[in-house]
Amino acid sequence: MKPAVFDYSAPESIGEALDLLAEHGSGAKVLAGGQSLVPMLNFRLARPAHLIDVNGVGSLSYISANGSLRIGAMTRLTAVGESGAVAGAHPVIPAAVAEIGHRAIRNRGTIGGSVAHNDPAAELPAVLMALDAEVTARSTDGERVIGMQDLIEDRLFDTTLGDTELLTEIRIPAAAAGSTFGFREFARRHGDFALAGVAAVITTDGSTITHAALGAFGGTHATRLPTAEAALVGAETGDAAFAAAGAGAAADFPATSDVHGTAEYRSHLINVLTVRALNDASGQAGGGNG
Repeated sequence: MKPAVFDYSAPESIGEALDLLAEHGSGAKVLAGGQSLVPMLNFRLARPAHLIDVNGVGSLSYISANGSLRIGAMTRLTAVGESGAVAGAHPVIPAAVAEIGHRAIRNRGTIGGSVAHNDPAAELPAVLMALDAEVTARSTDGERVIGMQDLIEDRLFDTTLGDTELLTEIRIPAAAAGSTFGFREFARRHGDFALAGVAAVITTDGSTITHAALGAFGGTHATRLPTAEAALVGAETGDAAFAAAGAGAAADFPATSDVHGTAEYRSHLINVLTVRALNDASGQAGGGNG
């Protein structure tokens, strides 16, 4: 297949990109790593009148860890996954990045592209939800900061970004002292899209859980798991609390059926993966960050 006809622009600054978005609005698509958009163009699932290629905007590629962790939207997934600053601040991020496709895909794919595309099977939207991340969106009208849950809501391959907005940065607050993480997903083969997955970040005081944040993916959309989180806070780490959280996660998860698995199967996976992720996090208690 070949894409439908479109006009093409390659801005070299954020300002140029914003001007193009303001001019073309809903008729435009932003090209970042292209690992999802290019196949969609080739299958004509996406038919933009204008393609805005931001690969030449170097100011969108950076990692800064000074208190909060800030990652430019055009930072390649390989750079994110191999960054010592990212691993030191939030090791759950490189753990998740390692499960994204294969290295060739991570070499081109970007963190901003993954977030903006919002594939329900994607790891990063759920991980960033669990980390209480925010994104910066800019347009010719100004800038706004959007929490990950407000960005995603219950959307599928869509976000609350406006037609003239460009996602420019992901901001992640510093991990609380005593926080640990677990990340588990299930895919039929390494590199395949996950059928389900969970990122868990917990904070403990001794053996008591004082904070819990869980993000899940593989259903109709990425989501937090509030029932599971509530089951954990105030509980002692261990089988009973983790089993209750697993059951709560299955109840919260927006499961869906397709050729790869039924909704019931995905809910079962979320239950099991939640327990395993929490056991991983509990095993790190006493050191490390989320």
